[in-house]
Amino acid sequence: MPEDLPLALVAQVHELLPAGTRVVVLGDGACDGTRLQAALPASHWSCVVRTGRHVTVTWDGEPFRCETLGACSKPGTLVALREAHVTRDAYGPVLLRCCWATDGQEPRYFLTNRADAAEACRLDAKRFRMETFCSDQKSRGLHLHRSHVADPTRLSRLCMAACLAYLWIIHLGALCEQGHQNGLIHRRHCCDLSVFPRGLRWLDYVLNEGDAIPVAFYVVL
Repeated sequence: MPEDLPLALVAQVHELLPAGTRVVVLGDGACDGTRLQAALPASHWSCVVRTGRHVTVTWDGEPFRCETLGACSKPGTLVALREAHVTRDAYGPVLLRCCWATDGQEPRYFLTNRADAAEACRLDAKRFRMETFCSDQKSRGLHLHRSHVADPTRLSRLCMAACLAYLWIIHLGALCEQGHQNGLIHRRHCCDLSVFPRGLRWLDYVLNEGDAIPVAFYVVL
């Protein structure tokens, strides 16, 4: 993803939020660009973003790659380097943390401008609440990544329509669960589908069977 896109998003959202709003940017490796990280303090925002093991880090005057830090770790450990500088441009100082979950196959690396490594870990855990929505909107559901829409106005309209469709499909999935129709779209003894793919399967089923499609739902604001 071009770094200009998240930069433009930060500028747009900053104008919409009331002054003094506390914001934490959470992201994967697409958000670890130094230009984006440099722009956040000006908005008084903090960030916790994942970075790659190949990224160059300079700490205590010694340059090395993130994977070197992981090679010195083991499952169940958290290593935090304060006052680190990253990339060949030596952007920083930032807090670099190497987190290797007890059941993880490899360590993960994160950059943050927050002072507390444990707090950064807690905030990063919230990102995975959004991951399901993103995959439902893209490869696991509505396939927005195939739209090839580049115009911001057209893209915003498409996203609004996709979010309304998302709510409807979630509604169908909930109805499927409440009405005990899971056995019609999935194996009967257990169901490992989340609500969204369950709703998609139920929609496909009623379309094939010619049944009435429930279209009414309520959104409480």
